[in-house]
Amino acid sequence: MNDMTPTPAPIIDAQRVGVTFAVDGGVVEAVRDVSFRLYPGQTTALVGESGSGKSVTARAVMRLLSKRAQVADATRILYAGKDMAHLSQKEMRHLRGNRISMIFQEPMSSLNPVYRIGTQLVEVIMLHQRLSKKKAWARAVELLEEVRIPDPEARVNQYPHQLSGGQRQRVMIAMALANRPDVLIADEPTTALDVTVQAEILHLIDDLKEKFGMGVVLITHDLTVVEQFADHVVVMQHGEVREEGPTKEVFANPRHPYTRRLLASDPKGIANPLEGTPEPVLEGRGVRVEFMLRKGGAFRGTYSPLVAVDGLDLTVRRGETLGLVGESGSGKTTFGQALLRLIHMDGGEVDFLGDRIERKDRRQMRPLRSRMQIVFQDPFASLNPRMSVRQIIEEGLIVNGIGRTGRERFRLVQQALRDAGLPDNIAHRFPHEFSGGQRQRIAIARAVALEPEFILLDEPTSALDLSVQAQIIELLRKLQREKGLSYLFISHDLKVVRALCHRVLVMQHGKIVEQGPVSEVLTNPRTDYTQRLVRAAFEIAT
Repeated sequence: MNDMTPTPAPIIDAQRVGVTFAVDGGVVEAVRDVSFRLYPGQTTALVGESGSGKSVTARAVMRLLSKRAQVADATRILYAGKDMAHLSQKEMRHLRGNRISMIFQEPMSSLNPVYRIGTQLVEVIMLHQRLSKKKAWARAVELLEEVRIPDPEARVNQYPHQLSGGQRQRVMIAMALANRPDVLIADEPTTALDVTVQAEILHLIDDLKEKFGMGVVLITHDLTVVEQFADHVVVMQHGEVREEGPTKEVFANPRHPYTRRLLASDPKGIANPLEGTPEPVLEGRGVRVEFMLRKGGAFRGTYSPLVAVDGLDLTVRRGETLGLVGESGSGKTTFGQALLRLIHMDGGEVDFLGDRIERKDRRQMRPLRSRMQIVFQDPFASLNPRMSVRQIIEEGLIVNGIGRTGRERFRLVQQALRDAGLPDNIAHRFPHEFSGGQRQRIAIARAVALEPEFILLDEPTSALDLSVQAQIIELLRKLQREKGLSYLFISHDLKVVRALCHRVLVMQHGKIVEQGPVSEVLTNPRTDYTQRLVRAAFEIAT
């Protein structure tokens, strides 16, 4: 983090930013009277939960708001003596991508999938610089080298889908820096990435900021990131600034109750203690999963096997939470789904409550399905938007023959909602009417309604704000305590794993590289890989 005293002249001086959106039946005030300054070589973080107005504020600076948005008359966004809030579209096009650039959370939706990486970089360069195509192409290779993409001469000819998530985000940074801007706005640039890749991207942005003297606006809800990388922090809630100041001061002495609540919402506590040695609920022995990958053209393609899960063993005991961690592509989700017979297995044995299940077909598995449930990462994708909350939860009861009458099933639906910490009078509402945290509670209610003994939790908190994450962790602990549930918890967020799990298995390239009690593995990791994961999660250090 940069500690030098800011120079008197700010690059961006945003004053009284206000944005409203026209919606059916009225107007929503998304941002109200927000002011901040950005200085050269400084990182200013906009922090707050979803819906706090962080991204709308940044888009107001870039003039990238939708047609339904109305910027307040009092808004002033000063850059180089000009008020960007009142520039023409032509003048803004000259600044955007040239003097002021922005990178977004999901690089795959920002890159055009049908054009090569180089073509997209060349377009940005030639739009603002008078270079020949040959020189622009050479510049594109230089940019990829600058953002530390290996083998840039080859990568420049590839398409977005041929790059990993971290590499795609590096391409977006290269694109944003193509014309040496004065300001880089990074909107949740690492939320969708693994902790190790997240650390690399943040260090890269920090190094480039130092090298070129840019001002960086970092939008995030990860306070660990803010603490290490931001010089100045602006805390937002409900479209208003609750507190701002130098990061060290705000973190050491938060004045506003909301800031104190945010800082206190990091996952805390430990798993409910286990008594004795409970019986195993789920056991896997030598579990193996292979996929055939096709390479080459349409007519001369060749197939090669990819071993996603390489002969792994696992035991989850009654009332226990077992964490399964590792980077994207390590095989965590594939292993979990194979154990529950949701995908094929190429070898190994699985016992569920003492019953061998690896050879059972779909019909034979059906009686066991109510006793093993799954909660996915994205609750909006896993909840049918056309079904009411009652229909979503009741569907499983009907399929499994639980509850003799509609009235009895409705009573079970209401009980499941109460168990998940929701009011029981929301049964007739639809998924789109709820926040992300509420939708995840509905997904948990659907799982617990069937009175399962085991739940596979696949990244259930990664899409949620810190304070909502803390609530979901507490809910899962409560349900485990009251119902004796066993969890297999798949995650790359080691802070959540530390708060929720008894034991942890660390996966890399389809193998288990380390395992043991959470306190032991996360405090004294033995392998280099686990050490790197732990450092990235708790220190954001490389």
